Amino acid sequence: MANVAIIGTQWGDEGKGKLVDMLADRANVVVRFQGGNNAGHTLVVNGKKIISHLVPSGILQGKLCVIGNGVVVDPKVLLQEIDHLIKEGVEISPKNLMISETAHVIMPYHRKLDIARENALTKNKIGTTGRGIGPCYEDKITRRGIRFTELLDADQFKEIVMQLLVEKNFILEKFLNETPLNAEEVISEYTEYARRLAPFVADTTTFLHDQNQKGSNILFEGAQGTHLDIDHGTYPFVTSSNTVAGNAAAGTGMGPKDIHYTLGIVKAYTTRVGEGPFPVELFDKVGEHLQTVGAEVGATTGRKRRCGWLDMVVVKNAVRLNSLSGIILTKLDVLSNLPELKICVAYDLHGKRIETFPANIKKLSDCIPIYETMPGWQENINEIRRYNDLPENAKKYIERIETLLGVKAIIISVGPGREETIVLENPFETLNKL
Repeated sequence: MANVAIIGTQWGDEGKGKLVDMLADRANVVVRFQGGNNAGHTLVVNGKKIISHLVPSGILQGKLCVIGNGVVVDPKVLLQEIDHLIKEGVEISPKNLMISETAHVIMPYHRKLDIARENALTKNKIGTTGRGIGPCYEDKITRRGIRFTELLDADQFKEIVMQLLVEKNFILEKFLNETPLNAEEVISEYTEYARRLAPFVADTTTFLHDQNQKGSNILFEGAQGTHLDIDHGTYPFVTSSNTVAGNAAAGTGMGPKDIHYTLGIVKAYTTRVGEGPFPVELFDKVGEHLQTVGAEVGATTGRKRRCGWLDMVVVKNAVRLNSLSGIILTKLDVLSNLPELKICVAYDLHGKRIETFPANIKKLSDCIPIYETMPGWQENINEIRRYNDLPENAKKYIERIETLLGVKAIIISVGPGREETIVLENPFETLNKL
């Protein structure tokens, strides 16, 4: 039995999808524990790009996949994704995909409120994807949400929608100048979603407990990154859920002691989508190189990602918050052909050197990165499959990262394809030997 949680260490987009897909080979169950369709995992299989938003990445490996109670689900998007994957030849049925009966449902008013609120801001926009994620979590916390267990009860669902739309339509119409929603149309639309998704809905917390008792290997798949965490990220420029490893337990119903290994995904440089302070952001030719060569475009939003050098203040913070057992270094190949590389090891805040991540975004905005400079390499590394075959300067870069973090790199990604990977250690194999 070995249970592994995969966590993004930066602001998301670290390449979790590829690694979940790869590590799922050793897992029996892959479970998503937070977020919604505001995150996209890009997978490249046999040269073909597939983007997953809600269905766990392990579905491509034929693994049993679970959408946990901590996820907020847009049923329309989920059904579109299921239909698309089936069209692409991926087998999906209630035998290999389960949805928690207590996962919350994104409703049409959540999407309308999300977009209208963002549009109403003249400054300090959050950069939301407009998918209704935040308003759905908001209703969950204020105990006005609709879970799948209520969605599948036609009478109960109708009663809740009729009651909630009185308030939602008032806000939409009177405060945000938006057109109200028709209750009967909403009920009719979602009744059809309920009919199609009912076979997938189950008591997933009991199922996962039973799988754990049987000795199955479970892979916990996070969305976004540590610094978009609602509590620990660059608030208010964050997502609406906890993205750190601790939520792998709460978002699935598993106990904390049943997560045996926490694996952090570290991009070899830093990116973020949307608004918010970003100390290492580059606006020069290097930033353009990272954006272009790294194909840094949001899988969900289509927005170009902001790019900068590797920020170790950020990653060290993630090591602490997630109790990382090891890291996976991704997109190392993007750094090829740069004459020199820089690593941010600390910040200068009003003349004082700090090595911890400020909670206050004004202070973070005032931080100036303090860099170490290292020589780059000119070799193309996409074809390399053994660590010792990497250019010496690439190995020195990796070793410096390990020294600064106090955590070993166990997997190194040198390209977008599943095969473009150097595996030094597989956590499932390591844990099963103990």
